[in-house]
Amino acid sequence: MIYPDRLHVSRRLDRALRNSGVEVTFNAAFNDVIDSCARDRPGQDGTWITAEMRVAYQGLHEDGWAHSVEIWLHDELVGGLYGLAIGKAFFGESMFSRKTGGSKAALLALTSVLLENNINVLDCQVESPHLRSMGADMIPRSRFANQLRRSCAAMDRFDGWPEIRLPINYFRR
Repeated sequence: MIYPDRLHVSRRLDRALRNSGVEVTFNAAFNDVIDSCARDRPGQDGTWITAEMRVAYQGLHEDGWAHSVEIWLHDELVGGLYGLAIGKAFFGESMFSRKTGGSKAALLALTSVLLENNINVLDCQVESPHLRSMGADMIPRSRFANQLRRSCAAMDRFDGWPEIRLPINYFRR
């Protein structure tokens, strides 16, 4: 779990992003993001993102439930993530990076939008050193269930995504 207001951006990452020329879009390349997340990665044996899962998430995207964050450098997709927004919660499904800091930049942009819209729960699903370095924390199942009950009570679709390409500096804290 990451609480968007507690996202940790290291000085090193902040410095790297400051003059990187990286830009961010939302929901502009959903299929490219999910395809990139599904590719084999060094040290991994396959992926859980099967062809059937891609089709299901693409349908959820078309229905307004699944969303993507894209990180661009010189019009090349270099990082991103996708997940589900339900009520006041975002459920991160997967992320990828083709350049150092690509997925971290996506997480920074995502948490900024979530904060602006009073969405206070970002479920990471799988603990990793990468997410821990950015402030992710394991919480007890009972606490997680209570937060989901409150956050997803309305079961609304979230549509507060910026509609234009923005420089990463727009999201820096």
